[in-house]
Amino acid sequence: MIRPAAKAALVALALSTTALTSLTMAPPAQAQTKPAPAAASAASGVAVPPIVYKQRTLANGMKVYTSRDATTPNVTVQVWYGVGSKDDPEGRSGFAHLFEHLMFKSTRNMPNEFFDRLTEDVGGFNNASTYDDFTNYYEVVPANHLQRLLWAEAERLGSLVIDDAVFKSERDVVKEELRQRVLANPYGRFFNLYITQASFADHPYKRPGIGSIEELDAATVDDVRAFHQAYYRPDNAALIVVGNFDEAQLNAWIDQYFAPLKTPATPIKQVTVVEPPRTASKTITTYGPNVPLPGVAMTWQAPTAADPDAPALAVLDAVLSAGKSSRLYNSLVYDQQIAQTIFSSTSTNAQPGMFYVGAIMAGGKTVEQGEASLNAQVAKLRTTPPTAAELAEAKTGLLADAVRGRETIDGRAFALGYALRTEGDAERANTDLAALQAVTAADVQRVAAKYLADDRKVTVRYLPESSKPAGAKDPFEAPKPTPSVTYSGPVTMLAPEAERVAPPTPSAPVSPILPSPVEKTLANGLRVIVAKSSDLPLITADLTVRGGSGADPAGLAGVSSLTAELLTEGTKTRTATQVAAATEALGADLEAGSGWEASSLTLSVIADKAPQALAIMADVAQNPTFKADELERVKAETLDGLSVSYQRPGAVAGFVVPTVIYAGSGYGHVAGGTPGSLPKIQRDALVKTHAANWRPDNAILVLTGDLTPEQGFTLAEKAFGGWAKPAGPPPAPVKGPTRYTAKNVIVDLPGTGQAAVVVTKPAILRADPRYYAGLVANGVLGGGYSSRLNQEIRIKRGLSYGAGSSLSPRAAIGGFTATVQTKNESAAQVVGLIKDELTRLAAEPASGPELAARKSVLVGDFGRDLGTSGGLADILGNLAIYGVPLNEIQTYTGKVEAVSAADVQAFSKAVFDPAQTSIIVVGDSKTMGEGVKMALPAAVQIPIDQLDLDNPTLRKTK
Repeated sequence: MIRPAAKAALVALALSTTALTSLTMAPPAQAQTKPAPAAASAASGVAVPPIVYKQRTLANGMKVYTSRDATTPNVTVQVWYGVGSKDDPEGRSGFAHLFEHLMFKSTRNMPNEFFDRLTEDVGGFNNASTYDDFTNYYEVVPANHLQRLLWAEAERLGSLVIDDAVFKSERDVVKEELRQRVLANPYGRFFNLYITQASFADHPYKRPGIGSIEELDAATVDDVRAFHQAYYRPDNAALIVVGNFDEAQLNAWIDQYFAPLKTPATPIKQVTVVEPPRTASKTITTYGPNVPLPGVAMTWQAPTAADPDAPALAVLDAVLSAGKSSRLYNSLVYDQQIAQTIFSSTSTNAQPGMFYVGAIMAGGKTVEQGEASLNAQVAKLRTTPPTAAELAEAKTGLLADAVRGRETIDGRAFALGYALRTEGDAERANTDLAALQAVTAADVQRVAAKYLADDRKVTVRYLPESSKPAGAKDPFEAPKPTPSVTYSGPVTMLAPEAERVAPPTPSAPVSPILPSPVEKTLANGLRVIVAKSSDLPLITADLTVRGGSGADPAGLAGVSSLTAELLTEGTKTRTATQVAAATEALGADLEAGSGWEASSLTLSVIADKAPQALAIMADVAQNPTFKADELERVKAETLDGLSVSYQRPGAVAGFVVPTVIYAGSGYGHVAGGTPGSLPKIQRDALVKTHAANWRPDNAILVLTGDLTPEQGFTLAEKAFGGWAKPAGPPPAPVKGPTRYTAKNVIVDLPGTGQAAVVVTKPAILRADPRYYAGLVANGVLGGGYSSRLNQEIRIKRGLSYGAGSSLSPRAAIGGFTATVQTKNESAAQVVGLIKDELTRLAAEPASGPELAARKSVLVGDFGRDLGTSGGLADILGNLAIYGVPLNEIQTYTGKVEAVSAADVQAFSKAVFDPAQTSIIVVGDSKTMGEGVKMALPAAVQIPIDQLDLDNPTLRKTK
């Protein structure tokens, strides 16, 4: 629940792909509709239909935006408040984010967690996020629950309960979130703290949005109540509703629930601090624990999101770092091979922000090398405009990403809200498209010269703590102690149960229209499945072959993974850079990956570019060259990535799981390879794997999106019809393990900010008749926010940011895993809580309401996945690869609903026996103390530097 990567927000949301019809309404006058604009047509020739919305402002100042979509059975309700991290009180960084958590607690008429009863328990979801300039709350529910959500949103705006017990509990949760995102992540401090702290002198954008342990601990309930009173008011809120609704009824409900809310007479507090212009460059060196690779970032001051230069800066950003054909990737990662990761981002803030570039260096490379290369690339854009091809590629990529962001109702609502809160006008979400299209190469060069000057640059170096000189001072001032405020305003309390106003009852449900897949088999044996998912001009193509990491040769973990990754790194007629350039010029995403039993290529592309993109996809699937130099480069990048993962407790625990529960089989290793196995892998292993598995009679091609079956089959025939079927049958499936011995493991990762706790064991196969009982049982235990594990560990005790479990049935193997990250000191307690819940699940049948709620989560998630081209392609591909009839789409809900409490209890007794689980804990042993060793008395204890994932004992041999 904190702001996501800035780049994703910029690309998908700040720049829209539609021309918007804005209808302004001032109640009670009748609104008049402007003529609907023609579909926006990008330079690429893609016509994008407009998002038609209506707008009005209530008498209390609350803005309302509504957009009807009768093709969905759902509706999203979102409230965007004009308060973000920049508005945190002095000495209370992280306050807006902390308050975001409290908004999900009780109101006068809703007890704690009741909001989840109205959303998750009926098949919807809810969440929120805190950005620098705003906090947004969003839900998606079946459309017949719309009135209930409007009532609930008005409840928490007008009568939120803030009491000391809930405040302290959620503060503990936020501290665990901070530990997970920042302290347990080797680069959490770099990205979440140091870059912004170094880049702003005065503006509150410099403060970390997630806060600090010290400032969170200093806060009081009075501080929180004062914050709510200052910012959570109708004239600082925007309600956005997108989905299937009756317009007149919706407006009546909005007037009923929101119009009576009162706006305070005092003005809304505003941030008036102006960041002073930079007059010189400077370099700041920072340090962090468990940092395997050094990092560097360079920042400059940038204009607001609404500035006329913003579109040119967005294109500049894309030229630098969007995809494998970008300048930074080509230079630092591909050609020089001095960086493991590159990044750049432009400002999308309501007030002047920053533009930055950076890199995490490759093993053995220095920040000085990174600085020299980053400086050279930025200097080139100051002196020379991008090429016509680069300019077109950047624009097409931004457009395509924006289209993908609009595939869902919540994505469209997000686009409107984001433009409103960062640019001051929801319509900018659409009119920005024309500005993007108008950007010239000269504009890109101009803004590079205007903003990215050498003498106004801040360089932030991030190095391992072990390299910190003795006596070196912290470059950032510690926050000064700030006294809490004294709040004397009104305090709302939860009403006695008999006096609470009940929420409205749901209306008649809207029946979903389920996809109808159609299939045929080409002459070469390729099975092709086509299903239309929407009218959005977007197509997903998923090519899956049987055969994955389970077939890796003994001692060569990672062969299948590398085979898949190298598919896009060069063919007989295209180099790696040519594959990337050709794909990205179409605005397409082409990704390859390998699982335990299957490998895949997945393509996302604007519909009218599908023939060209599929031709590239077919080429990389059929004709990869696996050049030795490309293989060595990718192995080096993967090894660098592993060096980072080895400092993340959750990643280390995940690596240990298959070596424990699938021991003695082809699946008992790390799928992506290890520091020991990767250097041994040679080109011939990849060639053999590709020849064995990547053949048409061993493959399934799924096409979804804006296309008919006839169009899909024509595309498939043209791209893959000439793929020759080899002689002889495909390889036989790899068999699963025949035995299992439970094993507990403690891995000591000194200095890590959190411990990862994983409870795991083998479980059912996909063909098991108890499959649906297993899905529901896992849903009760750890599926969703209101599952038992999350209730006990996060909600009741504040021990984790989130606790959950997963069931992964496959053809030859199946696994169960419950996962929690918690502060090191709580690791032993969390182990006990997970085992207690496994025991309770088998001992006590789930209640009727609990069972119904968990089923609704499963059905709701499944339905939303069906509504996107990528989600539908994943579902159909999985059904096909495991031999399940495609009409499972139609029967899924009925099979879930047929599971009884007795079925869940029986499954839990048979499959979730805690006595048969293996428990893996990765954390700082010194901080965890003796408690975890007492909880796991027979555990194998391994220091991280002695961990050997290629050895069945998990320990390096002397």
